[in-house]
Amino acid sequence: MRIVVWPHQAPLFCVNLPIIIYPRKVSLEKLKLSKPLVSAMTAAGYLAPKEIQSRSMSRILGGQDLIAVGPEGCGKTTTYVLASLMRLKYGFEEAPRALILVPTKEKVLEVIERFELLNRNSTFRIVGIHADGSMEAQVNELTDGVDIVVAVPARARAVYLKLGLNTNKIQLFVVDDAAEMVRLGMQLPINELANSVQKSQHLIFTDVMHDRLEQMIEPFMKMPATIEVEEMGEAMVETHTQLLYHVPNFRTKLNLLNILLKDSEVFDKVIVFVNTRLTAQTLSKDLFDGKAKDIFVYKPLFFDEAGFDNLEDFVADVEARVLIIANEIGDTADLGNIPFIFHFELPPHKEIYLNRVIKKEGDEVVALTFVTDLELPELRKIEQAMGGKIELAALPEELLVEQKTTKTKGRQAEEESPYGAAFHQKKASNAKTTNYGIGKKAVMNKKRKH
Repeated sequence: MRIVVWPHQAPLFCVNLPIIIYPRKVSLEKLKLSKPLVSAMTAAGYLAPKEIQSRSMSRILGGQDLIAVGPEGCGKTTTYVLASLMRLKYGFEEAPRALILVPTKEKVLEVIERFELLNRNSTFRIVGIHADGSMEAQVNELTDGVDIVVAVPARARAVYLKLGLNTNKIQLFVVDDAAEMVRLGMQLPINELANSVQKSQHLIFTDVMHDRLEQMIEPFMKMPATIEVEEMGEAMVETHTQLLYHVPNFRTKLNLLNILLKDSEVFDKVIVFVNTRLTAQTLSKDLFDGKAKDIFVYKPLFFDEAGFDNLEDFVADVEARVLIIANEIGDTADLGNIPFIFHFELPPHKEIYLNRVIKKEGDEVVALTFVTDLELPELRKIEQAMGGKIELAALPEELLVEQKTTKTKGRQAEEESPYGAAFHQKKASNAKTTNYGIGKKAVMNKKRKH
């Protein structure tokens, strides 16, 4: 026989038997959701809110602009899906009242699937826009009437300029995976769409915050609240000693590597990982102005260039100190005899990084990693998988931090522009931030012709 004691409830009698006490859980009602949404959440298996939901929902429902920062899987998508359904309350109207921007077609489909899972109000009409669909069909679908649009920024901007997307009634403007959008160079269409919205609440969801992302959202965010959550997995294995160097750009990475490798007594045997063989060749020529005789490339592109075709030869050669390896080669050789490994660039998959830093018995390796702002999302995924953050190292005082200088007067250098390398500033006379045609403001509530 067992006695079960619920919170704040005394047992009816006491005997010398095991007692099980069930802990109090945060309930979905704390999010102040409607009863249909709570029912839909429970039916979908969401029995308690995630931290990001419990901390942000009251601010969102109160109408405040919000920046939510959290790792993959922390509940960001569900948060703005619930917020959209709560804010709109009813459907259906001809013009959309929520515009959700995501980076890929796959994400568009994922968000729509989440809406279908939680939306018990069948009157809401949700439309996805991505580059794989016919633009004419998408315009017709929008002009038939829609409540929520989930879109890739470039296609949404193109449909908007074709007078197919009415932004006059947008109440909720959401940007998801914002750091990934910046990495892909989607700042321009996002800003143009934000500028086209007359009055709206803005929600930004991202894995990390950095300077270029702040530059993108600053023009349209109004005194936003910032909520940050960290959900680390459990450390499954022990890793080597790791140090992280956060620098602004590629040239500063190169300057830092030059400074560290000058100490040949400490860094007497080094492997430097980059992402492509072309980068490996470039780096070998840029380090010490290409004059060093102890720097080599693994499987060089050209037969007449110094290099090694296997790791064992590099280890055995006492004159060889630095070997630059491209991730694309996919070498899985044992790195146990190498005391220092540098990740000049983060590999495309976190598993590649993790395999290199897992500690093996008897190995003493130090892994030094260089990252820029655009690599921070991948870094966070690595840290989440490891179950802890990599220790941040101080930059050397003598490090030359390359500034983002202008190439010509009045024109920003490509890497300086917050809108990406392909962006060129338009003349004021050519700027198009609202739907105009033939000198008159376009009529946006046009009906589909039959």
